[in-house]
Amino acid sequence: MTALTLDVAPLSPADLTQIEKLDERAFGPGRFTRTAYRLREGIAPVASLSFVARVGTFLVGANIMTEVRCGGAHALLLGPLTVEPAFRSRGIGERLVTRSLDGARAAGHKLVLLVGDEPYYKRFGFKRVPMGRLAMPGPVDPARVLYCELQDGAFEGVQGPVTRAL
Repeated sequence: MTALTLDVAPLSPADLTQIEKLDERAFGPGRFTRTAYRLREGIAPVASLSFVARVGTFLVGANIMTEVRCGGAHALLLGPLTVEPAFRSRGIGERLVTRSLDGARAAGHKLVLLVGDEPYYKRFGFKRVPMGRLAMPGPVDPARVLYCELQDGAFEGVQGPVTRAL
């Protein structure tokens, strides 16, 4: 049997329809009510920092980066990170997150936020946002709001509402 190669490439506008279908399979219709989706709604992803993973022509994973504001500070919102259920636990999510964070760091971005599982994301440098420091729109479990400093000290003094960057 021939081994299939995983190809990770920058997001293109043509990928968005496939990503939406992947997100639907992975997260279901309730995903639209989540706080992170509300922040991304109507905002174009940062294409140079968003990536897709394919095996052949089949889209098996995607990671989107979107610009947000944290109080007065600029930040990126990572996610959704989505991997086709049959392809999970194969390092695809890790490759996508690493490419996005490395690209963001190289482009001079300082701070990345996400809503996710700390045990998974701490390997990339994410930490839990201290209680009361940031206010996300809508209901969110504060233990799942995480940040990653791409430059030392980037989170110092950052506080307030997290809003869409317009």
